[in-house]
Amino acid sequence: MSSLFKNLRIHQIFGANTDVGKTIFTTALVSASAARNHPVFYLKPVSTGPPQEADDGHIKRYAKSNLVHTDCLFRYDEPVSPHLAAKLKAREGNSIEIPSDRTIVNSIANRIRQYAGRHQQCAHVYMETAGGVHSPSLSGTSQADCYRPLFLPTVLIGDSKLGGISSTISSYESLLLRGYIVDAVLLFRDEYYRNWEYLEQYFAEKGIHISTVNAPPPRLPDVSADQASTQEYYDHLIKSASSGGINAVLDHLDQCHSKRIEELVSMPKRTLDTIWWPFVQHGLSKLEKDVTVIDSAYSDFFSVYKHKKNQDQSLLTPEFDGSASWWTQTVGHAHPSLTLAAARASGRYGHVMFPQATHLPALKLAERLVHNGPGKGWATRAFYSDNGSTGMEVAIKMALRAYCRRHDISEGDKKQLGVLGLNGSYHGDTIGAMDACAEGVYSCEWHEAKGFWFDPPSIGIANGRPGITLTPALSDLIGEKVIPAPSLSWIYDVESRLQTHLAESYYAYVQETLKRLENQGQKLGTLVLEPLVMGAGGMVFVDPLFQRIMVDVVRGRTENKQSSEWSGLPVIFDEVRTCPLSVTLASEPIFEAFLGDSKASALLHGHSYTAHAIGCEVANETLQIIDTLKAGQDWKDARAKWAQGESPKDVWSFWDPNFVQTISQLPVVDEVMALGCVLAIKLNSGSDTGYVSMSAQATFAPLQDHIADTSELSAAPGGAPFTTHYRTLGNVAYFMTSLNTCSSVVGSLEDKIWHVLSRA
Repeated sequence: MSSLFKNLRIHQIFGANTDVGKTIFTTALVSASAARNHPVFYLKPVSTGPPQEADDGHIKRYAKSNLVHTDCLFRYDEPVSPHLAAKLKAREGNSIEIPSDRTIVNSIANRIRQYAGRHQQCAHVYMETAGGVHSPSLSGTSQADCYRPLFLPTVLIGDSKLGGISSTISSYESLLLRGYIVDAVLLFRDEYYRNWEYLEQYFAEKGIHISTVNAPPPRLPDVSADQASTQEYYDHLIKSASSGGINAVLDHLDQCHSKRIEELVSMPKRTLDTIWWPFVQHGLSKLEKDVTVIDSAYSDFFSVYKHKKNQDQSLLTPEFDGSASWWTQTVGHAHPSLTLAAARASGRYGHVMFPQATHLPALKLAERLVHNGPGKGWATRAFYSDNGSTGMEVAIKMALRAYCRRHDISEGDKKQLGVLGLNGSYHGDTIGAMDACAEGVYSCEWHEAKGFWFDPPSIGIANGRPGITLTPALSDLIGEKVIPAPSLSWIYDVESRLQTHLAESYYAYVQETLKRLENQGQKLGTLVLEPLVMGAGGMVFVDPLFQRIMVDVVRGRTENKQSSEWSGLPVIFDEVRTCPLSVTLASEPIFEAFLGDSKASALLHGHSYTAHAIGCEVANETLQIIDTLKAGQDWKDARAKWAQGESPKDVWSFWDPNFVQTISQLPVVDEVMALGCVLAIKLNSGSDTGYVSMSAQATFAPLQDHIADTSELSAAPGGAPFTTHYRTLGNVAYFMTSLNTCSSVVGSLEDKIWHVLSRA
């Protein structure tokens, strides 16, 4: 990532297959660049085979200019695939480790940064890969995936031999699926197979520049004669004024480089002139510097445009996506398995309507969620919708219909039904979902709060110790403001806590409040809860015991009366964090409330993209990846750090417990909470609190504006220093990792957060 320099034009050379002429074309490009007095850097990340036949040696021999510099990073003598060559060398050396993809990427990026620092005038870089697009890297990963974090513009060398049309198009599509920018396709003009005739039309229709040149002369037995013949061939290519020749390719690549930079430079103003952002006050974001221009994204990082005065600095900076793009990047950006899953479903189905129909992606996902996922043991049905807000809309419809049927509510009283919930909750921006929340900043002119909302007790870590902060009403009842807790695991061990004095107080408080509401004529039809954290409400982690008791009370259950039979109010758990796909799981009694002989009694709710195959297939693939991650070492290590003895109910996070405890003791911090991927930091900001406060945004601003100078490689792909993109909610800042964020990235981000808070 972040390899875009104003005066350093970089292209990587991929081949549609081995032996298609990558080195021939690269030598021609290098020579042509040098002939125009550009310093040229040739980089071969991995070379296999005898040194005397190495590609960088070929460049040195025929690109005869003191402006040309060649490098090879990893060299192996065996003329086999890189992954086999690395294994053989490791086996021979016993202690030699096979370089990882991260090592390869960092080595390439570091070398490119060195090139940028060596010349102020415009220079060219050509990085030649090995074999075909999917030839294995040293670790065995496909080259297309290994080099993707660098996101270098690409030149594809097509295959002019028999079968080359297919291999060229397949290679192009493989690169396209991974988001690569393919600036040009080059291939030889074979007069027998004439692949170029077909491919010229194919790529012209796609707007891709294609150039063809004559193939090099046959190899001669005499070495001197062969070298002279080859040199003559290159000289002819460089001097040729053909509209499709090497010089035309050079002009095109230069134009692509300039156009990409011009596009990035112009995007902030164009955005401010055209876009209306969600959740943004445009009156406070009027400057071009307020626009985050994202050139690409990979893993946990954006690659963002930042204007640099120094020519040797990249115009792109890696920026950690600290909110997982609003909680949607479960396994990071541009994951190749998810990209292929989306393409698989798109190619097989496109989009198909869903009423009275089915397809495998939707059916398999529904079966998994109902029988083996969050619905196991209670749900029997899965209803698809297209986002979290509409998922909540249908849940409210389901719940209110079921309540009315179960309790025989009259037509007049149906319109008076409200919801029971928690203050600070947020269930979406559609009107019905808004009406299920108390009056707040997310409301609109049509908003009509329908129900009652408890102020919830919350969980946090302050001064190194976890505790439960009670609301004023509960504090008056119990006589304490904060209940100390031995650990977070103890807080979430709800079954054990049901026998405590605090549970009795919660029961009494909820029951008495609901009784008072009933006497006042308040009619409630459902309980709506965000189970773990009220996100938009300020990252409030609600005491799970309080939520459990709310459920027990509205269901007519007490600590001495447990029943699996549905009674009282239906309960909606709003656990929506990702889109554009949402699933509402329901129990059989809820489903039966809509059964009948009249279509009017059916659940008349749906969306054009209900159960769209692409989303369902990606969801299925994601769940499989998560199953693999659960058994991985990173998860085991994170769990071990948070472990409390041998308790099977240990609560854990990807954030280090020592870090969390340490920052919770800083004067600027009120409390901290970490669970799973989430880290929420509530600041001591006096009266400057609430959603409209800018205190957290101001405090953490250095994370976006400051990159510490360091000679060491960072944890970002490519090793460049990175900034952090984050979201705030008033005096609360929250940060999220993916489920597969590597520990070195988390540790680096913790260091940055500590640096900011310790100096706040």
